This record gives sequence, structure tokens and C-alpha cells, in this order.
Amino acid sequence: MHIQQPASVSAFSPEILSAAYRDARAAEVAHCEDAPRGRCSACPVRGLSVCAALAQDELPRLEQLSDPVRFRAGETILLEGDPAGAVYNLKAGMVRLYRILPDGRRQIVGFMMPGDFIGLSLSDRNGFSADAVDDVAACRFDRAAYTKFVGQTPHLLRQMHEAASHELTIAQDHMVLLGRRSAEEKVASFLMSQRDRMRRLGASVVTLALPMSRTDLADHLGLTIETVSRVISRLARARVVLVVPNGVRLLDLAKLESLAAS
Repeated sequence: MHIQQPASVSAFSPEILSAAYRDARAAEVAHCEDAPRGRCSACPVRGLSVCAALAQDELPRLEQLSDPVRFRAGETILLEGDPAGAVYNLKAGMVRLYRILPDGRRQIVGFMMPGDFIGLSLSDRNGFSADAVDDVAACRFDRAAYTKFVGQTPHLLRQMHEAASHELTIAQDHMVLLGRRSAEEKVASFLMSQRDRMRRLGASVVTLALPMSRTDLADHLGLTIETVSRVISRLARARVVLVVPNGVRLLDLAKLESLAAS
């Protein structure tokens, strides 16, 4: 079941995501979804995903297992506690992963980007929920069929183990981020992390596209919305960043790196 959530407001802009941004995202998602057969070999994020481990002649087997799907901004992809029946390879857009704490608060554990896999778990239940931040295109795989395929493909299994190790490192870094760090250090660390991830995607690392809301960012960094707003304003006044529609331009990388490394 897909649940429609309220539209997002970019964390770095007071306005709803611009029409130009939404149109660009929609075109990117449509391009991924409408790709012809043979799409695995032509996939723009293949080199960034665990699929990179597969040889050209192995891709048709993977393609037979996949279904192209798309989600509108706000749609739920996975629900925490539901049976883990599918995994997704993200091709376009951004997805937020979160858990609901016992007191009802939401903790966003990460933002997934093209090339990331969603839904891989040792449990037979989803360990988190996943929503589309903006329009998303993905390949959906039946979990049992994909697990069987991985078991028959040792080099893909090794790649997945490496990806899992990398995700564990990111999770550990996030735990440190939520610890004894100031609000400015948390925001700077997040921006540097996003810059590194966007560089890996071949996207701009000067102007970062950040479609998540300030509520999302607050729930990710363990801050209040008001604190996020104050930090962004303070960094902008100090000319460390420049707020632009749907994102932020990094003006003083040395300062941001210093804050992030604190």
C-alpha cells in the first residue's frame, strides 16, 4: 500500500520545490521508467550500484527479475514491521529511511540516492519505513527471487557484503553525529556528506540539490526545526553557504570542512 504524505518543502528554501525542479525530476524519473528492454546495460547508475559486479552476459538474468516502478513525492515505499517482500534499486530521486520511536517521534536514519539498495535485511520484516522525498524511479525485485539469484552469483554476493559494510560505517558515523556535536557541526557534517555522495553520482558539488524538508533534516540530525533554521541562517550570514531554490551553494569549503571535522 502506498500512502501519500504531505508535499515536501526544501530544507534550504522557504518555498515549495520549484516547478522547474519538479519538472526536471519528473523527466528524469520518466526516462528511467520508459527505458526499453536491455535497460540494465543502459542504466545510468549501474556503475554505482551492486549491479556493477555483474558481467554484461549476466544482466539479462537480473533484468528478468526486475520490475520498473515509480513513486510520487510523499509516497510510502516500505512500512516498518511489514513483511519484507521486496528490495529496490534506486535509479532516480531521493528516499528517506526512518523509524518511529516509542514516544512517537520520528528518527530519519538516512537519505538514499541513486545507486542505493533499499529493503535488504536479514529479518523477514522491514526494519524501517521508506518514503519518496521527491519523484523516484527504481527497480523492484521480489526478495526471495533476488536472494536466490545472489546466492548463485558469488561475485555479486561479495559486492553486497562490501555495500553492507559501507552502510554500517555510515550508520556508525551517524551515531557519532547525533552525539556530542554542536548544531553547526551537525549541519556542516551533513552538507559535506551530501557533497561527497553527489560527487560520486557525477552531480554538482558546488550547488547541492537538497529536496528534503527542514523537518526531515531536523529528524535526521536530532535537532529542532527552529535550530535547523537558525543554523542555516547563521551560515548564510557568514557567507559559508548561499541558500538557493531547492538547495544550497557551498561558498566556504574550508570552514565547512573544519566544522564537520570537529
